[in-house]
Amino acid sequence: MITSVFKKSTPLNYSLVVILILVFFFMFQIRETSWINSYFTIFQKVSLLCFIMASFFMVNFIVKKNGLTKDNGFAIFFYLLFVLFFPTIFNNANVVYANFFLLLALRRLISLQSLKSSKEKIFDASFWIFVASLFQFWSILFLILVFISIVFHVSRDYRNWVLPFVALLAVAIIFLMISLMFHIDIVEFFQTRAVIDFKIDYFKNNYENGALSIYTAVALFFVFSMLTTLSNRPQIVHSSYKKIVACFFIAAAVYLISPDKSNDLLLFSIAPLTIMAASHVEYMQQKLNNEIVFYVLILCSLFTFFSQL
Repeated sequence: MITSVFKKSTPLNYSLVVILILVFFFMFQIRETSWINSYFTIFQKVSLLCFIMASFFMVNFIVKKNGLTKDNGFAIFFYLLFVLFFPTIFNNANVVYANFFLLLALRRLISLQSLKSSKEKIFDASFWIFVASLFQFWSILFLILVFISIVFHVSRDYRNWVLPFVALLAVAIIFLMISLMFHIDIVEFFQTRAVIDFKIDYFKNNYENGALSIYTAVALFFVFSMLTTLSNRPQIVHSSYKKIVACFFIAAAVYLISPDKSNDLLLFSIAPLTIMAASHVEYMQQKLNNEIVFYVLILCSLFTFFSQL
């Protein structure tokens, strides 16, 4: 049933996902309604919703444009299910903004396989990663993915290795100008963010712990599926899938070392996991198995969402 609905990419699929995003977003927000009394907080909530919506369609664009999935709606539906594991994402602006900029970077790095405008893509990806690091500092680790992509595609030209540092200089200049305008203490800004903390003791209740445990099990399943079936997939997408897997493990590293740890930080891992999940469903041709995967994920995501309201 579910696989039949999302088997083809149609306006109905997109409309359904958009409606579900709105429903779950507002269900989470109406738990506490004091924000309605301020125009500024209303603007913040609307801005946050726009970035969340844009992230959904960015993931869809990445998979369609680069041939990572066929013409279906599996990717955006999986993305929705995984976001529901951690509903507090709907309140964490910094993580949502950083994730959107990382998706912009991922889009450029995946498309690097075409070898067209490679220098522009490397600079753009590096630029967006540095911008994301201003919102969530340790997302700077995704710069590793830039160098992985250079190794895969354009390692012979030494100028490609320099471009990430040019992007760093560009973002540093822009940030310096902003800090002077708004009187931001740059030293304090980075001192409070560039901290490594491996402690995982932030859970407010057992439901957050349970959501993390279920998500980890689901993630391991799809990562294992990707790693074991990669050799059987078309050669043209091998480098792209390798970058997706690397992206997932970098996201896991960001979560592990970040201070002020929360489940929200796992948002960075949701896009690569979504792509692996959609690819798994396409690769496994048995309809019954795919239906089981969908229904199990739907039950898990709904349980974790409502238990954390």
